Amino acid sequence: MVLAAGYGTRLRPLTDELPKPLVPVGDRSLLAHITGALIAAGAARIVVNAHHLASKLQGAVAELRGAPNPAATDELRFAIAHETRILGTAGGVRNAAALLGEGSIVVVNGDILAELAITTLREAHARDDSLATLAVGPLLAVGEGTVGIGVNGAVVRLRGHSFGVELAGSEFVGAQLLSPDARALLPEEGCLVGDLYLPALQRGERVTACSAASLWCDVGTPGAYLAANRAWLKARDLDAFVADTAEVSPRVSVVDSLIGAAAEITGHGALVNVVVWPGARAHAPLANAIVTIEHTVHVPKAP
Repeated sequence: MVLAAGYGTRLRPLTDELPKPLVPVGDRSLLAHITGALIAAGAARIVVNAHHLASKLQGAVAELRGAPNPAATDELRFAIAHETRILGTAGGVRNAAALLGEGSIVVVNGDILAELAITTLREAHARDDSLATLAVGPLLAVGEGTVGIGVNGAVVRLRGHSFGVELAGSEFVGAQLLSPDARALLPEEGCLVGDLYLPALQRGERVTACSAASLWCDVGTPGAYLAANRAWLKARDLDAFVADTAEVSPRVSVVDSLIGAAAEITGHGALVNVVVWPGARAHAPLANAIVTIEHTVHVPKAP
């Protein structure tokens, strides 16, 4: 399941135009990156929940449903779980129970860019008798990151609460595998961390962590969004990305920037650290900005 119902308030005004999971990073949307990882891991059913700008998510899921998926080994089914009100990460999963079917499920936040090793996550969960397995990044020093990890991968620190001896820290990347027992505990409305994991850990139940992610970016703010696009370029050793159908004036140079399909770039000079959405128009020179169909958002340069 991909959690995609939120408002993306910190990313406004970008999310006034698109739900956060549909903002383009690199050559496709966040949603396409996430579903691609799930398909590569063998997913035959993917459910996306929707609330904010739900019709746009429904359209995107319809396109994904109709697109060929060479990585899928079986018939791939996409479904939308529409929420008339925001139910939270835990409530959203519970609300989609009928669409998800029975058994363990992988749940991924729709606002992250990560190289997720879903198969590694599944294998780790199969080895542990745990309520849930959280995907985390590389191991860090004790006390660092959002998660503390103890013996045999046990989560012993979460949201500032300690539940045992910590051997390493790490960052929770917003992907997890929930067991059937975990699904049975989900509230009708609430948060996976605050209303499932923390109470379970306080009761002494076992929640584990697995290093199953690299190139992790939380695409939460315009600055983080630009950084995620630069990370996408760096991971592919690219200086820039220009879609085949984009039109760029020969008097414009594109540096550390990404130009979407059917975008038009005019002017004379350089685009530096700029993301231009598909179908948008930008004028050079321009730096440290995001250009959408309706907005140009200038992002202060990081110190």
